Amino acid sequence: MRAVSVKVKIAKRIARSKRDVFLRADFADLGSYDQIGRGLAGLSAQGVIIRIGQGLYARAAPSPFDNMPAPTKGVSELMTEALARCGIKPRPTRMQLDYNAGRTNQVPTGRVIAVDRRVRRKIGYNGWQVRFERT
Repeated sequence: MRAVSVKVKIAKRIARSKRDVFLRADFADLGSYDQIGRGLAGLSAQGVIIRIGQGLYARAAPSPFDNMPAPTKGVSELMTEALARCGIKPRPTRMQLDYNAGRTNQVPTGRVIAVDRRVRRKIGYNGWQVRFERT
């Protein structure tokens, strides 16, 4: 019998999951801290997942534009799910409230997320990070 690597176990768990955002702690029962880190790094190099923050990973698929790994969800949905996984409840930003009320026709991009408390975590990928607005 051949032993199954931690990377393969992580990949199987990601494939079975309905979530698109994963915490490093989700895989803690599969091996040691270092083994999990190496497995996640290997899957990230293969383009199965992308790292969006410290201990935060998102399901990825090849981009139709440049064939590089990109998240399977949009920025706003992905970041909302990531914050929810970290225990932070996102709220509508001032710009979203103004747009929904008809006070402006400037469409919010989703790169600013309103939160009710301080967030020290940096979340983003491919060189950009989401900004947080206190409400």
